[in-house]
Amino acid sequence: MIPRQKPGHPLDRFRSTGGVGAGWLRLPAMSNDPTPSDSTEPAPVRIGILHDRLQSDGGAGFERIVTIGVDEVMATREIDRPIEFIHASGLGLPTGTARAVEDAFASLVERGVLAIIGPAISDNGLVARDLADAARIPCINYTGGEQTRSEWMFHYQVGSLEDEPTVLARHLLKRGLETVALVHDRSPIGQRMATYFDEACASLGIDLVGRASISPVSKDLSEVTAKLRAVAPAGLVYLGLGLSAFPLGQAVAQAGWEVPVVANSALMFGYAYPEWTKVWEGWVYADAVSEDNRLLAHLKREIGSGAAPGPGLAAAYDLGRLVAESVGRSVHLTREGLRDGLEKIKLLPATIGREGTTMGFGRWERSALKGEFLVLRQWRDGRTLELDD
Repeated sequence: MIPRQKPGHPLDRFRSTGGVGAGWLRLPAMSNDPTPSDSTEPAPVRIGILHDRLQSDGGAGFERIVTIGVDEVMATREIDRPIEFIHASGLGLPTGTARAVEDAFASLVERGVLAIIGPAISDNGLVARDLADAARIPCINYTGGEQTRSEWMFHYQVGSLEDEPTVLARHLLKRGLETVALVHDRSPIGQRMATYFDEACASLGIDLVGRASISPVSKDLSEVTAKLRAVAPAGLVYLGLGLSAFPLGQAVAQAGWEVPVVANSALMFGYAYPEWTKVWEGWVYADAVSEDNRLLAHLKREIGSGAAPGPGLAAAYDLGRLVAESVGRSVHLTREGLRDGLEKIKLLPATIGREGTTMGFGRWERSALKGEFLVLRQWRDGRTLELDD
């Protein structure tokens, strides 16, 4: 028997319908209209998309590709409700602020999303990592930094701050470029990559004869270029986000310095800014796109002429698939349930990287991509060509 409570107690609403049990079980009255009422329709699963870069279309293009990935999973896996995307934008580091990312993240949490896709830049992934853990909300960032991973922050690797330096150092050694000068951003991305490049060079016997730490938003690097040229390295290496790679290319070209250059995945900016590739002519860099990936080829055929070049297409599609798989594998549609759902994903073919690359997570396994997800490419005459390296 329910004890008597003061008028207005929350339990009062059940007494008028015959007690707690009856109140719980009673469904809304049905009309003669065969269309189910709103209250019996399953609510959509709300997924946040956190943009830490400016989006000219408000993120509509990104959502379109993510949705293609979601739809493909929903066509083969029983998911009893739609998936809805909520966007929030905040211009993050290095050109913006960490506060902008924090505010965008908070707005998504307040709007009740069960998971978040983003951010895209490692500097901001570090910010969002701690926010995700504090809010206990699963997120999948698509940066290059493994330090962004945590209990609640999963990582789809578009590049790798930790792996690319070794890939580049091995390439240098293969070409016989055993004395090099290094230019790296003075940022979490640049510092992290420089540390791993130092270790790779020490392991492989490559001599670092010069180095320069630069602002990630540098405009004029002519003095830096002259200083490094004076030590006569056999090769030049750039490591950073990529905004400073363009002025570095300008300075090298203007100086007439014909030096082999290798760079990290920062040069994927060439897909978005093809005019930059003129000063990167002949530069070899780490990428995530491979022509031998059959899933990527299939996706491009499906989209047709509207398919954008670069890794963004593959990443958005895979992120949509991962989100939908997490919903489909969740026993309980809560934030914790979607986290558990992500951990159940195993060996899905990835659209990024070489054929055979897979993706999945696990208990304390937060890196999505397994296999050859890094590819060496070279800019030539405004086109990017995959190298067999």
